[in-house]
Amino acid sequence: MGEKQDLIKRMLELQQKFIDYEHKNGLAPLDYYTPQPGHPLEGYRQEYQELADKVVDIAHSEAGSHR
Repeated sequence: MGEKQDLIKRMLELQQKFIDYEHKNGLAPLDYYTPQPGHPLEGYRQEYQELADKVVDIAHSEAGSHR
């Protein structure tokens, strides 16, 4: 699998983790925006954003364009 596919696969895993948590526990805004240390969603937003940025950069590189 290529790097872009690996990144997208990880993004889908994170989305599923988020959906599962939300269905099981509901979701307060603090859980998403400022989860406490040890919370299942700790680091979720940061990791997802980093992965999304890398995918966009790769796509631009493939298309010969830039941000």
